[in-house]
Amino acid sequence: MAPPENKSEGKERELRGFWLTRIVFLRSLAFIYCVAFAVSLFQNQALLGEDGILPIPVFMNRLRSHFKLQPGETKISSFLSVPTLFWFVPEHHTDTALNIISNTGLVISIGVFLQGSANMFIMGTLWILYHSIVNVGQRWYAFGWESQLLETGFLAIWLVPVFSIQQLPVNTPTSRVCIYGYRWLIFRIMIGAGLIKIRGDKCWHDLTCMNYHYETQPVPNPLSWFLHHAPPEWHKVETMGNHIVELLFPWLLLVPHRKVTALAGCVQILFQVVIIVSGNFSFLNWLTMLPAIFCFDDGYLQRFFSKTTQYYVSIADKLSVKFQNKPARYQRAVLNGMIGMLLVFLSIPVVQNLLSSRQQMNTSFDSFRLVNTYGAFGSITKERTEVILEGTTDEVITSSTTWQEYEFKCKPGSVHRRPCLISPYHYRLDWLMWFAAFQQYHHNPWFINLVAKLLEGNSEVRKLIEHDPFTNSTRLPTYIRAQHYRYQYTPLASENSAVWTRKYLKPYMPHVSLQQLKDWRESNGFIKDPVKEETVIKKEENPQRRVKYFNFDRENLSYPIIGLLAVLGLLVLRLFRREMDMYYDSSMGNVDKEIQDILSRASELNVDNVSEKTTVEDLTKDCLEGKEKAE
Repeated sequence: MAPPENKSEGKERELRGFWLTRIVFLRSLAFIYCVAFAVSLFQNQALLGEDGILPIPVFMNRLRSHFKLQPGETKISSFLSVPTLFWFVPEHHTDTALNIISNTGLVISIGVFLQGSANMFIMGTLWILYHSIVNVGQRWYAFGWESQLLETGFLAIWLVPVFSIQQLPVNTPTSRVCIYGYRWLIFRIMIGAGLIKIRGDKCWHDLTCMNYHYETQPVPNPLSWFLHHAPPEWHKVETMGNHIVELLFPWLLLVPHRKVTALAGCVQILFQVVIIVSGNFSFLNWLTMLPAIFCFDDGYLQRFFSKTTQYYVSIADKLSVKFQNKPARYQRAVLNGMIGMLLVFLSIPVVQNLLSSRQQMNTSFDSFRLVNTYGAFGSITKERTEVILEGTTDEVITSSTTWQEYEFKCKPGSVHRRPCLISPYHYRLDWLMWFAAFQQYHHNPWFINLVAKLLEGNSEVRKLIEHDPFTNSTRLPTYIRAQHYRYQYTPLASENSAVWTRKYLKPYMPHVSLQQLKDWRESNGFIKDPVKEETVIKKEENPQRRVKYFNFDRENLSYPIIGLLAVLGLLVLRLFRREMDMYYDSSMGNVDKEIQDILSRASELNVDNVSEKTTVEDLTKDCLEGKEKAE
């Protein structure tokens, strides 16, 4: 019998659960994790490794100095303030640990992406691994999307079963607390971004910000040049549209109406797609689309799945009600309730920040980054300036010295090079070079040590550069300097093949040699000197320096959070025991095996010859009879 074609029966087939939504979300989150760990794998040894630009061992020594710990010592209080596995990694094994963490995270995330399912242990492992990198990432990881990924990943731990890795675990329907938690997340992201704009730059009020944005954004893409040359009237429409999407539409996310929520979700996803098309913003906008997925139930997503999968979900939806182990169901309800309470408690400072006239953006109020505040582009730079590194092999600097430019992977350099397209991938060094252009070089230790690494010819750091003019030279550069340029897009009607025009402004950093940087590097711990090592540790006890780099003076919520997480851990263990009982206990095991056999039959059915009524109702009846016989 063919599937029913009349309208009434077609409507009955429409799903209302979130089984398919969870599959789509987990695959999407696994994709973002995959990108994040790939960036770590290919770049972090040069950025954070033992011989990197900002080495993790130097950072960990500063932390131990702050907490008054001996080398290699770790205390619970220090771990709770900066939770990372690198507390337990010896200095000389940092590179190995970075590679293990990155590779492990990459492999697990690929597995989740392919499987479309996971359990708490898998999602928890991904969260812990990435958390460990972010908390030692220093300036390279000091951006809002890192906390946003950790918050998104934390909620995902409670979205899945404790033990099972099936796509449709009948005993673990999608948690409503997580569904509303993700809607609350996308609401905070958008409202925070909207409020920081209207409280920030005046150009957001006179609707002129988009006149500058495409030219001055951190890493433009090939379309940015064309978008910049749109008429000023269109830029005003863009700016007004931004305000509408970020300040008005998020409120629809809180409306308890299926179609209204779906409309709000569509708007937010479309808005993120537009931003992705207009520039390279790492995986930020890809990640921001994820919580909006929970604006759509299976009724909206089922059209993207086969009829066989739709029948399979129909069965799982009905069996989840009939076959949930009651003790496990109650424990899951308690677990969801505690997660909800945790979200409410940690949202208090976030809401206070949103209501404050002194709103902070991209701020975490607890060391675990469980609930954060977000925002972007509160101010817009009106002119684009770039720092250009130049090197020479001359032993003596004269007016006739020949300087050769370094070319980065993606940041503007050569005026003839087209902007790159890399999103969702991310070049962290290129991104920070944009910030360096409107800061002083001596405020950025990473910049000075980058110059030192290039003078040394460090092979890992050289991999972060697109073109090192001394790669094939028999000599390393003797001096490197930095020059400051003003960059502008070429006019729309220009016959020149160049994308940019540039004008020299002033020296950014005077020419320096490796020997001239030796004392500075030793005093900052980038070169180990046994004689000066004790002095370096004492210098790091400057309280203003601690506040600037580590911000330890904020209100510490670690202890109540860790207490609540401990209780959640006990509940997870109980749920794990129940799931194990269901799989291995003789009485419950037969029922669970029969459920999975029936579900397997449903997935193998030829849907052209089986009606929906037969598939759902008859198989459910068979399964119920099997349960009665087992009891």
